Amino acid sequence: MTDLCSLRLNSHRSGVDIIDQTLLPHRLEWLGLDSLEAYCESISTMRVRGAPLIGITAAFGLATALLSDSTTGGFHSAKEALLATRPTAVNLQWALETVASHVLPLEDSKRAAAAFECARFLREQDIDSCSRIGEFGRSILQDLLLDRGAEQLQVMTHCNAGWLATIEWGTALAPIYKAHEAGIPVHVWVSETRPRNQGAFLTAWELQRAGVPYTVVADNSCGHLMQQGMVDCVIVGSDRTAANGDVCNKIGTYLKALSAKANSIPFYTALPTSTIDWCCNTGADIPIEVRDSGELLSISGMDEAETFRRVRLGGTGSRGHNPAFDITPAELVTGLITELGLIEAGSAGLSRLRSSL
Repeated sequence: MTDLCSLRLNSHRSGVDIIDQTLLPHRLEWLGLDSLEAYCESISTMRVRGAPLIGITAAFGLATALLSDSTTGGFHSAKEALLATRPTAVNLQWALETVASHVLPLEDSKRAAAAFECARFLREQDIDSCSRIGEFGRSILQDLLLDRGAEQLQVMTHCNAGWLATIEWGTALAPIYKAHEAGIPVHVWVSETRPRNQGAFLTAWELQRAGVPYTVVADNSCGHLMQQGMVDCVIVGSDRTAANGDVCNKIGTYLKALSAKANSIPFYTALPTSTIDWCCNTGADIPIEVRDSGELLSISGMDEAETFRRVRLGGTGSRGHNPAFDITPAELVTGLITELGLIEAGSAGLSRLRSSL
């Protein structure tokens, strides 16, 4: 599928290198993380992003912090610093709590090694989960292609939920990669995903490297494409899913779900079960991160001289409001594609899933 992963272990297996995603698609650069401050900065500035990858990166960040202070006080201080970086993605809290359950019962001297072991386990677990999501999703796409009787399946996605958002494979893109590898003809409509343009910058870059046919489209064109019969299904990821099946994902997801419903198009969310927040009864309980309005009023890119630069879009003194996520109600979601199979998006389906975990 690809010769890259989003987070690799360094030669000493005591830290990680990440792809600086703020430079893509123009530059592919690796950045070594060797301090708690570096991990926090990389998460908050979105050098790493995507709920699963944020969680795993934070787990390694916590382990790194324990190398210099493995006391209980030091542990909790580092944990709180990492939790403060991104409030919406539940995998961040989930990963840190998983590390906590493994290391806090231990003696101080053994905590750092145990934390790194736990973080490496979470990394491998994510690879396996995303591969299985891909297999279940591939089957759905294959059946949909047969049902449509088309020469090529037209899939729409939003934001980036590929291997750049996980470790390998991804969530929403995993079924597409698996389908492509199996010879199932698929074309992807990639919505640009303003204001950070993760679709145009990251998803398109991933698909191009994998040889998957795709077309980048403006966010505002997606309803039109569905209305014109040019979309067979929509697959998105999730940063947090509530216990009733409400899905929190990148801003703009809700509008696509509404359009899909209006045009009788299947709308799937692909996610590992670690992205389900059983403590959130509904999407209304999920905190929505509001980011700097500068992301909305400016843009970064490569100019004609191949120079990477940032330019202002809004007029001097313009004000902006920049919520990073929205909530898609469960009734708009056809199903949740997880590493355990296709789950009904609703309280009953989630309840059955929880009882099986």
